[in-house]
Amino acid sequence: MEPLLRELLTAPGVSGYEGDVAKIMERQLRKSCQEVQSDSFGNVIARKGAGPKKIMLAAHMDEVGLLVKHITREGFIHFIKIGGIDDRLLLGQRVVIKTRTQDVCGIIGVKPVHLQKEEDKKHPVKYEDMFIDIGASSKDDAAEKVSLADPVIFEPNFGKLSDKLYYGKAADDRVGCAALLKIMERINVPAQVYAVATAQEEVGLKGARTSSFRINPDFAIAIDTTIAGDTPHIKEKESPLRLGNGVAITLIEAAGRGIIVNEKIKQVLLDTAKKYSITHQVAVLEGGMTDGAMIYMNREGIPTAVLSVPCRYVHSPTGVFHIEDVHAAVELAVKVIERVVGEG
Repeated sequence: MEPLLRELLTAPGVSGYEGDVAKIMERQLRKSCQEVQSDSFGNVIARKGAGPKKIMLAAHMDEVGLLVKHITREGFIHFIKIGGIDDRLLLGQRVVIKTRTQDVCGIIGVKPVHLQKEEDKKHPVKYEDMFIDIGASSKDDAAEKVSLADPVIFEPNFGKLSDKLYYGKAADDRVGCAALLKIMERINVPAQVYAVATAQEEVGLKGARTSSFRINPDFAIAIDTTIAGDTPHIKEKESPLRLGNGVAITLIEAAGRGIIVNEKIKQVLLDTAKKYSITHQVAVLEGGMTDGAMIYMNREGIPTAVLSVPCRYVHSPTGVFHIEDVHAAVELAVKVIERVVGEG
């Protein structure tokens, strides 16, 4: 799985600009599915198997990032944020502007601390006061390289912290995309199983809305990442999830503003994990939503589950996750689908 993870995590794909990731997903899904296509919204939709029941699996392709907003007279670039990013993470980061013809490297800069007034030092720097330095000498020089609305990604990275701990850009949710591909390789049930690599999740769960309306499945599973709580300053009551403790079975998101998994699905998930000795942990979340929050409200309501891989430092230049948690997510998804289809 490592080469696949490397390719997915380092690929560019800010919300609305997921084309490079979509190509990877299309190529990989063709290896296991009978039909693969991209819809008008940018989702990649694949189908495998036949039967009266329709199952939908969803993992989002997009990552948080930036977008070129303005070029100053001196050739520096102001930007907007795409998705939820803590401004404090941006200072000094290396970024890549994805233009139509080339990649342009840059560094996010700000007024040096030496020149800030004492009052300024007491407050976090806002992204509106930052800029991207691409080494341009003037506005015209910069405009020859970049254009307004060009997407900006964090500098791609991928590797290991230990034998089982991986890190990389866009772990949220390329890890889920990798799991989705592995599930489709393994699944073999008398039903229509749809794999959907969704677009624009980070800016409103949009691709999940359009694709689930089109498919109208009998059951769905959203596969995503979630907040690991095993780092300093995160209290156990805020997040008890730990890397290496298994797939997170999410039962509620955003204190109920997101998905609330119904009792029947909850029991299916927990019973299946127990039956097959799949390492798992339970997620009760006060913040954050997944594609599942949109899918389960579509049409007259779609029974939906959410399986997540705990991840440190989501929505940052680099996320950290445990490979065995990814394998557990794949295993549980396969077994749950087999049970749902088998129960008729």
